[in-house]
Amino acid sequence: QVLNIPGIADLLKDVPRERVTPAIRNVLAAIRKEIFNSDAAKSEDIKVSGDHLVKAVFIELSRLNDPSLIRVINATGVIVHTNLGRSPLSPEALRNLLDIGGSYSNLEFDLKTSKRGSRYSHLDDVLRRLSGAESSLVVNNNAAAVLLVLSTIGRGKEVIVSRGELIEIGGSFRIPDIMRESGVKLVEVGTTNRTHIHDYESAITRETSLLLKVHSSNYHIVGFTSQVELRDMVKLGSRFNIPVANDLGSGNFIDLSRYGLIKEPTVQEAVKTGADLITFSGDKLLGGTQAGIILGKKLYLDRIKTNPLNRALRIDKLTLGALEPTLRLYFDEKEAIKNIPTLNMLTISLEEIEKKAKELSLILKRDIFRELELAISIRNDNSKVGGGALPLQNLATRVVAVKSEKISINVLEASLRNNRPPIIGRIYQDELLMDVRTIRDDELKEIGTALERICRESSP
Repeated sequence: QVLNIPGIADLLKDVPRERVTPAIRNVLAAIRKEIFNSDAAKSEDIKVSGDHLVKAVFIELSRLNDPSLIRVINATGVIVHTNLGRSPLSPEALRNLLDIGGSYSNLEFDLKTSKRGSRYSHLDDVLRRLSGAESSLVVNNNAAAVLLVLSTIGRGKEVIVSRGELIEIGGSFRIPDIMRESGVKLVEVGTTNRTHIHDYESAITRETSLLLKVHSSNYHIVGFTSQVELRDMVKLGSRFNIPVANDLGSGNFIDLSRYGLIKEPTVQEAVKTGADLITFSGDKLLGGTQAGIILGKKLYLDRIKTNPLNRALRIDKLTLGALEPTLRLYFDEKEAIKNIPTLNMLTISLEEIEKKAKELSLILKRDIFRELELAISIRNDNSKVGGGALPLQNLATRVVAVKSEKISINVLEASLRNNRPPIIGRIYQDELLMDVRTIRDDELKEIGTALERICRESSP
């Protein structure tokens, strides 16, 4: 019957029935659900007229045709927001990605010899120059990097890890699980809060294949604590001829403590200790696309590259196309800070944040917003690094707080979340907070436009 309504029938002249029918079914299912959840008196007010159905079907058809993965405006203040795609890419990475993705490339073709090449060669030179490591390999994420290292070096043998480093991060990534899947035998040493070098030494046997140090990432133990430094583990490994691997988690090539942040070990520092293998993420603090980077001694990297698992975990041309220009920015620290969005958001001055907050506040104080009696104010607050990096780091910021006397804060939040593009803020004490640290300059007006639409739709 709905297909025969004039507005829908006209639509079928241009849109295949196979696309229209699912939209109608979804609309009708939503109406049935609304009736089912309403009492008898209220159910009579539910709109089921032809005009309402036509409008609802058009909206649903548009929704079904839209991509599921879309851009959102991050107003949460969490910089490396895993649920929102972690690190935005630099303009250089985006330009190269567009060029590579829209054409053929020399992915596995050696232009000098006219023979088959290796996809890993495109990143090997830049990674070795940046880090000082002998060799490198890039796979699809850091969990894969750790899995590949353990599978190659330790399968069927023992790997020693401090009990305080048997971490779990987002998505149920657990070091013990990864070790089990890689076929190694986990040997725990020390206690949750204190591990000493003699704990490692006492645990070494003929079956020991690797000493593994894991960055705690998204938590930090404070108080009566002790952990073994990487350089001391390397010395111990050298004495017993056992390789040492260091999972940095969120790797970075810049000492962020120079910009007022908590000190984190850099990739270069880890390499200088003499560690045999180092793994870290290509996104997160590094600011590139998702990837797992393995650096270290050529002796071990050569073995890892021939592991059959490497084929299943390899990166594609789009990852290469985005990661290479990101890494090249690190040859000039100032350029990296300026052009890699994650680094820029981490190091932006409070003065610039204040300026951006005032600009958004002015946009939201136009006459149209008075109809909803919007109360707009600027507050002091703290941003978070996110992505399991620097869990104790609080970044002073400014948030624009929004409250309406006519719309509940939950309705306002949902309306912004269902905007195109969605605007994701956070609710605190009956106010919607938007942290301008993670909002791009060109997104400020988009927030104003979205709120203006909400105001007009909510007006009597």
